[in-house]
Amino acid sequence: MFAKKKNYFLLIESIKDIDLKNIKIRNKFSIIYRNNNKIDNINELIKFRSKCKQKTIKFYIANNYGLAVLLRSDGIYLSSFNKNLISLNYKKTNFNVIGSAHNIKEILLKIRQGCSTILLSKLFKVSYNSHAPFLGIHKFNTLTQITKKLIPLGGINNKNLNQLRNVFSEGFALLSEVKKKPAKIFSRLF
Repeated sequence: MFAKKKNYFLLIESIKDIDLKNIKIRNKFSIIYRNNNKIDNINELIKFRSKCKQKTIKFYIANNYGLAVLLRSDGIYLSSFNKNLISLNYKKTNFNVIGSAHNIKEILLKIRQGCSTILLSKLFKVSYNSHAPFLGIHKFNTLTQITKKLIPLGGINNKNLNQLRNVFSEGFALLSEVKKKPAKIFSRLF
């Protein structure tokens, strides 16, 4: 049986990466729009944001404060390469700040940036780079002693979803699995 968590974070690069009809549970999902390459049509983004609100799905914009304000998103996502401490001003706008990190130094920086949640990568071995280092469950759980804000990301797929029962976290984040097999992964989350 799959381990239920309180929060599921889905990282997308385009609004076409996900069909919101597949998400049936309310108040558990957060979508992080990582617009690294090109921004989708603003009108389409506004419609997508509206659908997220209707389904009570939290919506975050990555590293683009102006777009986050324009779309009235729930917050902003600071990638691991974003080392700017200007994010401390986001608290004034009641934005929820989420960050990502790969090591202890980056975790401490994200705490200084005021992140309420930190996506820590990579939990498991990833398919796109077999030589990339990964934490594993034991190391991840050890890092949760620094802060309870950590959420695992990276290498999570249908085959190792059950192992998340052993992870000391209130949720987890998915990136590539949302694009590859969205129907399979969503059926396992409900």
